[in-house]
Amino acid sequence: MNSEFTIAVHSLVLLAHLPDHMASSQKIADNVSTNPARIRKIMSYLRKHGFVRTKEGIGGGYILQRDPDEITLGQIYRSVSGGTIKPNWCSGDPEEECVVASNIQLVMDEVFEETDQYFSAYLDRISIASILKKVKQC
Repeated sequence: MNSEFTIAVHSLVLLAHLPDHMASSQKIADNVSTNPARIRKIMSYLRKHGFVRTKEGIGGGYILQRDPDEITLGQIYRSVSGGTIKPNWCSGDPEEECVVASNIQLVMDEVFEETDQYFSAYLDRISIASILKKVKQC
């Protein structure tokens, strides 16, 4: 899991909350507590996958492209951080004679791949609208 996922969800929930469903990268960055360049990078992934569109010029920014009820956290996860459950490093050495050391990486790769699939499927049951509803109830 990486922070891009959390920032993407936060940004989309904010856009869903705003009356015109639109905000500048600076406004989103202030709300998320990060810098606008990082927001623009993440929003470019979201734009590429059809979650937001941009409006250029004065008063422009990012606009929610889809109904918040139709955007799932699973879609966002796959767009910005799919496959990140697997760590960058794994123990073992495929060249070792020991059966554990030589095969652990293959087995753990399968575990992480299946975990990623289950996690993604779980996130498919949660929409941006439902997150916004929970945020408003806090």
